[in-house]
Amino acid sequence: MRILQLHSNFIEYEPIEKEIASAEEIEKKKIRLEDIVVIFVAVENDDDENVAKTTIDEIKRSLSNLQCNKLLIYPYAHLSSNLASPSIALSVIKSMESLVNDGIEVHRAPFGWTKSFNISVKGHPLAEHSISTSKQTTKESVSVALKSEEKLISCWYILAPDGKLTPIEKYNFSHNKKLEFLAKYETVKKRIVDEQPPHVMLMKKLAIADYEPASDLGNMRFYPKGKLIKSLIEQYVTRKVMEYGGIEVETPIMYDAKHPSMESYFNRFPARQYNISEEGKHLFLRFAACFGQFLMAKDFQISYKNLPLKLYELTRYSFRREKSGELVGLRRLRAFTMPDCHSFCKDMEQAKLEAIKRFKLSIDVINGLGLTLDDIEMAMRFTEDFYTNNKEFVNELVRILGKSILVETWKEKFFYFTLKWELNFIDNLYKASALSTDQIDTENAARYNIFFVDEDGSKKNPIILHNSPSGAIERVIYALLEKAFKVQKEGKIPTLPTWLSPTQIRILPVSHEYLQYCEKLLETFEVEQIRVDLDDRDETLGKRIREAEKEWIPFIIVIGEKEAKSNKLSVRDRSVGIVKELNINELVKEIKDTSKDKPFMPLNMSKHLSKRPQIMV
Repeated sequence: MRILQLHSNFIEYEPIEKEIASAEEIEKKKIRLEDIVVIFVAVENDDDENVAKTTIDEIKRSLSNLQCNKLLIYPYAHLSSNLASPSIALSVIKSMESLVNDGIEVHRAPFGWTKSFNISVKGHPLAEHSISTSKQTTKESVSVALKSEEKLISCWYILAPDGKLTPIEKYNFSHNKKLEFLAKYETVKKRIVDEQPPHVMLMKKLAIADYEPASDLGNMRFYPKGKLIKSLIEQYVTRKVMEYGGIEVETPIMYDAKHPSMESYFNRFPARQYNISEEGKHLFLRFAACFGQFLMAKDFQISYKNLPLKLYELTRYSFRREKSGELVGLRRLRAFTMPDCHSFCKDMEQAKLEAIKRFKLSIDVINGLGLTLDDIEMAMRFTEDFYTNNKEFVNELVRILGKSILVETWKEKFFYFTLKWELNFIDNLYKASALSTDQIDTENAARYNIFFVDEDGSKKNPIILHNSPSGAIERVIYALLEKAFKVQKEGKIPTLPTWLSPTQIRILPVSHEYLQYCEKLLETFEVEQIRVDLDDRDETLGKRIREAEKEWIPFIIVIGEKEAKSNKLSVRDRSVGIVKELNINELVKEIKDTSKDKPFMPLNMSKHLSKRPQIMV
C-alpha cells in the first residue's frame, strides 16, 4: 500500500465522472473539509486487512502527533503501478475506514471516480509524509532490548564532581537549567517533535541541506555547501581517531539477520532496523558498525600484547527506522554518517583506563568542532553493581568534565553494556541529542567468538568499548546551527567556525573595472589554501554585500580604487561585526590561526558567483 499523507488547511473535491464500471453510487456534489489530514491511498496487489490495520495504526500515531482528529481517506491509484483489483482495493479501503475509530472524525472520498480537487497544505515539517506498507512490513522488527527500554524502571540522580549522588527530585536545578532540561527530557522520554526546530530554517537558508521528497522520511539531500561542511567534519574526526591509535577499516552495510551472532545481538541492541528479503535471505541494513568490526576481530589472531586494539570506521551510512514523529531536520535521521571506534581491552582495568583516554578524546573533538562544554550536558547510565564496584572510575569521568551530570541506574543489566555515557546538546526546543558516547560492553566478545591469547597462553574474551567521539556527523551540523540561532537570539552575530565555512573570503569589486585585480587577489588566496570566491555579478554593491552577509561569509573584501592602489584591504570581519584594514599577509594569518590543526578542502563550487546555479530554498 502506498500513502501520501498531507496535513491540510483545507481540501475541496468534486466527483466528475465514473472512471470504472464498478465505481460506487454516490450523489455528485462538491465537498470542503478544513483542518484535516488527507491520505491519498493506492491499494496494491497482496494488500489485505492486516496491511490496512498496520497502515491505520501508523496514521493514528501521526494524527496524535499532529494533534488533529479529522481524517480523509482519498483513493488515489496514481501512487503505484502494482494496483490491486478494484473490488479488493475498495474492500481494503473500507476496512481502513472502519478501523479508524478512537474519536477520530473520518471521511472517505468516493472510489472509482475521476475527481477534481484543490488542497492547501500546512507549512510545517511534519505536514507531508509518505508511507509504504506490505505484508512483509506489517510486523516491524523491534528488538527485545528496545521493548525492554520502553518498560525499563530506572532510578535518576545528579552526580557532582565531588562524587555526591543526589536524587533528581531533591536536586536544586536553579543554577543549571540545561541540566534540568536534560533530566526532564530523559525521564519523560518524549521524543516527538511538536514544532520545527530553528536549525531547519537555517539549513535551508544557508543552502546546506533539505528534505528529499523522493526518498524515505529521515533521508536528507546535502547541497554543495553542506557536502563540503560534512566532508570537513568527517576528515577532522577521522584524523583525531587516527592520532588516538584507531585502525581504519570498512565493512558492509547489510547483513544476514539469521547469522547466529546477529540474531542474539538484535535482542540486546535498542534499535529498529530496515529489513530486506532477497533470494530467500532475510537481510537487514546495519544500524551501527559493530557487526562488521566484531566479525572482523573474530578472524584476527590477537595477543594480549595487541590490546587495546582499536578498530575504526566512518559509516556511510548507518540506518535506523526511527519513528516518523521524531524525524525533523538533521537532529534525528534514518540514514546517517557515524564515526564508530571499538576498542578491544584485556580486562576491566584496562577498559577503564582506555575509557578515560577516549572520554578526553571526545571532549577534545567536541571543542574542535566549534562547541564547548558549556553547550553540553552529560548523562551516564550504569547498573548498581557496576557503580558499587567502580565508583572511583565513574567519579573520575565526572571530575574530568568538571560539572554535574545526570545519572540513570538499573538494578539489573538489560543491554549488552554495563555503563554508557553521552555528551548531549540541548537545542532551542529543549530537546536533548547525544553527540559523543562510549559504552563498556561485557557480552559481545563471547557472542561473536572474539578471543585473545593471554600471557599464560589461555584464550579469553576481551572487554569492548563502543565510542563515537563526535556522534553522527549530521547531528554535529544540527548542533552548530542550533547554537548559532541561540547566539542570534542574544543579539549577537551568528557564525560557523571559519574552518567549516564553505567560503572563507568573498571578494566584491566595486565595478567591473577592478575585476582583473580581484582575479589576481583570488589566486593569491587560493595558493594559501583558503576558500575564496568572487562575486562578479551585475548587481549593486549593496545587494552583493547583503547576500554575502546572509551566507555568513567570515571575511568580505570590497575592492575599489583605494584598495587596488594600496597594499591594504577593506575587510568586513563577521566575527566582530566591523570593517578593518588588513594587508594580505595579515588576513591570511588570521584565517590560518582560526583554522589551525583543522583539515582543508578546496571550494567545491565555481569560484565565480555568476556561474553558479541558484538553489531554490
